[in-house]
Amino acid sequence: MKVDGRVVTELGTKADPAVSEICVDGRAIRLPAAKTYLVLNKPRGVICTCSDPRGRTTVVDLVPERFRARVFPVGRLDADSEGLLLLTDDGELAQRLTHPRFGVLKIYEVVVRGDMRRETLARLRRGLLLDEGQVVPARVEIAQRKRGRTRLHVALREGHKREIRRLMERVGHPVIRLTRRQIGPLKLGDLRPGAFRRLSRSEVAALRGAARPESTGHDNA
Repeated sequence: MKVDGRVVTELGTKADPAVSEICVDGRAIRLPAAKTYLVLNKPRGVICTCSDPRGRTTVVDLVPERFRARVFPVGRLDADSEGLLLLTDDGELAQRLTHPRFGVLKIYEVVVRGDMRRETLARLRRGLLLDEGQVVPARVEIAQRKRGRTRLHVALREGHKREIRRLMERVGHPVIRLTRRQIGPLKLGDLRPGAFRRLSRSEVAALRGAARPESTGHDNA
């Protein structure tokens, strides 16, 4: 074994591969590259992809250039939607956060047109038939009714394409604004539209904990 070019023969010699060059049998020992975890507040009008042939602004365009070749969006928000979006190069975690098997809860704030009645809310809670079959949100609550609009909190465990918008259209309350506020334990907080930040180690650990099969089940909140 060599450390920084010098042959080491003493048993118990310690070296840190993060700061020293360590070679064993002529091969360098390298640490695996650290994963990147970013949370972005996606604005409306921005495309949730890594590139766009039509030249539209994508979510990757909103982060510094040093991250752009590495990260990808976890899940999707359509162009008219906004809010919390995770960008990472951790494919395993991304798969767990988006696969229905793991049932990670996503919470949205939804403003719809019209004063939603209790009977309509009950229909949504029972579920509605869409192209994919019977779709039942994990939770739907009315937060406010004001000036001909209703603000809802909607929680999903598995999301189909434009699911919330199609559900609201089906009950006669088109969506005016849709914002994702939370993915599992990760919350949007006061991050301004278009801004991003790195996740802390504890936040990444909490996401991993939420994306385990045994962590799913009935939501009692």
